[in-house]
Amino acid sequence: MNQLPSITPSRGLAADFTARVRVIAKLAAPVTMARLGMIVLIMVDTAMTGHFSTSELAYYSLAQAVHMVCMLIGVGMLIGTAILCAQSVGAGAPRECGVIWRVSLLHALVLGCVFAALAQLGTWFYHQMGYDGGLADGAGGVVAVLNFGLPGQLIYTACILFLESLSRPGPGLIIMIAANIVNAGLNWLLIGGDMAMGAEGAAWATTAVRWLIALAAVVYILRMRDARRFNIAGSMDHWRAVSGKLRRLGYPLGLAQGLEAAAFASLTLFAGYISGQAAAGFQIVMSMVGFCFMAAIGVGTATAVHVGMAIGRGDQRQMMLSGWAGSFTIVVFMAAMAVVLSTFPEPLGRIFTDDPALLAIVVPTLLVGAAILVCDGAQGVLMGALRGAGDVWVPTALHLCSFLAVMVPAAGWLALRAGLGTPGLMWGTFCGVTLAAVLLAARFHVISKRPIDRL
Repeated sequence: MNQLPSITPSRGLAADFTARVRVIAKLAAPVTMARLGMIVLIMVDTAMTGHFSTSELAYYSLAQAVHMVCMLIGVGMLIGTAILCAQSVGAGAPRECGVIWRVSLLHALVLGCVFAALAQLGTWFYHQMGYDGGLADGAGGVVAVLNFGLPGQLIYTACILFLESLSRPGPGLIIMIAANIVNAGLNWLLIGGDMAMGAEGAAWATTAVRWLIALAAVVYILRMRDARRFNIAGSMDHWRAVSGKLRRLGYPLGLAQGLEAAAFASLTLFAGYISGQAAAGFQIVMSMVGFCFMAAIGVGTATAVHVGMAIGRGDQRQMMLSGWAGSFTIVVFMAAMAVVLSTFPEPLGRIFTDDPALLAIVVPTLLVGAAILVCDGAQGVLMGALRGAGDVWVPTALHLCSFLAVMVPAAGWLALRAGLGTPGLMWGTFCGVTLAAVLLAARFHVISKRPIDRL
């Protein structure tokens, strides 16, 4: 199994830092590709729905705003799986990982079912938000279908977090490649094919794929050659203690991701108040920005794993270097992505729509979206580093301050009161992610100086 490379103070700070960058990038690359596969599912749905009908894209956009809040809360509440497994591996106790995984699966199933049930109130929710009847009914029907696939998505997430904590991201990547092929085929049949279900067809395709990837991930883990080493199918000793640790980590992490998702969802809802077309255009931009942000998720996951392993081994120096090396890696990558988005906004927009009116919204919004990438990526990775260290409540409070207290009010005022439209939503986002990056960097600096304490 992969272990942390030996890094000693005698090599010098620059050499140690460079080694950290390499080892994080090595794990982050396949993790990022697997995460990109998840966002590509949404991007393909968005593109194929957008070419089918602008009104159907509006339904899908508003549904995604609510659906993503539910999904990211669930994913956040499962992140403790990777943290606990990484620390167990670093401490030389791999058999603890099997119990952690099985308890995580149970949590994933329960959370997914709760969110699937809540989504049945989607139509009522959109009506209460003041959207016109057709838009509310269309978005409500789509979100109900999307959330039906959440138990499968969260089971898959629990499996992939477990594998990534063992530095084995390859199976997740292979599964997601296959998932995207199947999803594209189902979209062709269900969106505008013989069945012509529009946005609901895209939702049914994604839901079916999510249950399939859950099954594939579970089967793979059960059949691993070294499954016994990790107690994959063994007893459930100490499961209550493990469940308690997952909850103690999961509640604040789920809250943090939920707050961030709710903040970004509110921006899409603001766009809906401007017009259905504005909501559709904003969803296109967020799909592209979200695609780039998957690199931050990948690097953040790799950073969290290596920070967790270092803590398990009691190596404070490696913990500190891993956090800053991950941040450096994502800043360089996101700067390159910002150049790409700002250079080719119209060709990138045409991937999703040929509607001139929609492109007139997408292009200026995407130019501002490019500006947020560096700080957004940095805050995402720093959050991962803090999670790997088991620091959860203070970063959650910092997210609350940055996204709900600053980003949402600023975005709403700029878009709706100042009349900047969808670019105003992005400028508000820039304020929030910049503040988050600064605050989380300061927090990691403090945490990296404290004595190591394994969870």
